[in-house]
Amino acid sequence: MNQQTVKNIGKFKTGLIIGALIGVWSGGVWGALFGAGIGFFIQRWLHSILFGEGSAQVLFFKSTFIVMGKVAKADGRVTEHEIQFARDVMTRMRLNEEKRREAMGYFSEGKEADYDLSKVLRPLSLLIQRRSAVKIMFLEIQLQAAMADGDISANELQVIQEVCTFLKMSQQEMNQLLARMQAQQSFHSSSAGPSSQSMIAEAYKVLGVAADVGDAELKKAYRRLMSQHHPDKLVAKGLPEEMMQLAKEKTQEIQAAYDVVKTSRK
Repeated sequence: MNQQTVKNIGKFKTGLIIGALIGVWSGGVWGALFGAGIGFFIQRWLHSILFGEGSAQVLFFKSTFIVMGKVAKADGRVTEHEIQFARDVMTRMRLNEEKRREAMGYFSEGKEADYDLSKVLRPLSLLIQRRSAVKIMFLEIQLQAAMADGDISANELQVIQEVCTFLKMSQQEMNQLLARMQAQQSFHSSSAGPSSQSMIAEAYKVLGVAADVGDAELKKAYRRLMSQHHPDKLVAKGLPEEMMQLAKEKTQEIQAAYDVVKTSRK
């Protein structure tokens, strides 16, 4: 049994189990085997109709740039900073010319005033509903897009809140993530030295902990964030492979913030 077959069985095990149970009830052991096979293929067929080939990774890629376009247009006009941010993301993803055109097409689609985000976010939510780290990564990209021109406006925040509703993320989760992203932006762009009080204060916020937290709790928060943004884990859960670089950059920023805090405590 090859690796792809094992993945397929895991992905469509619900249909397999339900089919087997029905088969047992109607035809014993052979009925269970037959029912499991039928259930497996029916679920796979429905999955392909609803989500298409590539499932979470294809939808994540498409949704990322559509929502990015929606966020950019939230204030009525798309600024050069917002367009440049989208291009920078494509560059960091090392997209070839064909994929760049595809991404820009999605970005333009999202800018349309009557575009309904539910078309991409509802199926994406179904696929990643139990993958909190993937949800966080998706929202982090959109928050960065919203802050590309320096700050996040009320209209941009409204789009972000709509995204959170579809992805079943609470207001508290969104607020905590927004605070971390704002701190990360300040930390990344700060010209102050790593030992300055302002840099240290921002580093704590990047890690999502108070300055008076104990060493054990600090390390726990750091490890949790590093695990959430681990590129290989995210790709396994649905992050497109092209976005591994974005995840790597996140881990580097988290590591830099942790190093600043550790140094300040010595």
